[in-house]
Amino acid sequence: MSTITIAPNSAHPLTVSRLGYGTMRLTGPEIWGEPANRPEALQILRTAVEAGVTFLDTADYYGQDVTNRLIREALFPYPSNLVICTKVGATRRSDKSWVPFNRPEQLRQSIENNLRTLGQEQIQLVHLRLMGPGPVPLDEQLGAMFELQREGKILHVGLSNVTRAELEAGLRLGPIATVENMYSYAQRTTVRLPHGANPGGEEVLDLCEQHQLPLIPFFSLVHALPKALDKIAEVARQHNATPAQINIAWLLHRSPWLLPIPGTSSLAHLRENLAAAVIQLSPADMAYLG
Repeated sequence: MSTITIAPNSAHPLTVSRLGYGTMRLTGPEIWGEPANRPEALQILRTAVEAGVTFLDTADYYGQDVTNRLIREALFPYPSNLVICTKVGATRRSDKSWVPFNRPEQLRQSIENNLRTLGQEQIQLVHLRLMGPGPVPLDEQLGAMFELQREGKILHVGLSNVTRAELEAGLRLGPIATVENMYSYAQRTTVRLPHGANPGGEEVLDLCEQHQLPLIPFFSLVHALPKALDKIAEVARQHNATPAQINIAWLLHRSPWLLPIPGTSSLAHLRENLAAAVIQLSPADMAYLG
């Protein structure tokens, strides 16, 4: 499996597999509670790592600590080359709503909770998830993150769910290592969801390339735009693959700075996603897809 390097010009670069695994779907319905099949969830994590995946994406608000606990149960003590990336800046209420949790003391609380549930002394990469305009300015949120970095609790700081203007502002405030935004072949720009807007990856990709920031697409399986689906289905037929596999392959071919993290709660689908890493799309395929 090919690799990508996070913070390549820093004192502590991290080289990881170019195809990661996002753990969000390991939780129960609505990203809440325990998985329906806990043994399969644990086996998915073990199989991913055995297959060469060295980048896992999680958050303590996935199921309320569920994915962190699954990761620890399945993989601790962690392989030396495994990078576990988590997110802070949000939390879930008992009604399952998503709300900001981004005051400096809340960010510190989240980091301490992630360290405890993952069983780590330092988290190698933490994304600050932005939840739209609010009472806590970006410089105050990032200031708290950089303070935690200076204390050694975080190695690298990234941004998630950012607009182009927010990424530009973040880059002026300090060393940003990665960006995590919604991005797929069929969904490239801002999406309005019930819990807020999700800026698209296409809006920041050129900035990420310019600053050598891996862009980590989330929620990247095809789910919209019928005309786009027709094209991706045709390419899938030509490669004897599924549309989801071609979506992953398209991301891998779109830019060397993309690090997809397709998630699934099915061991069979995990194996299909991993197989997408070896699909070779031709220049003609990419031109047809657009």
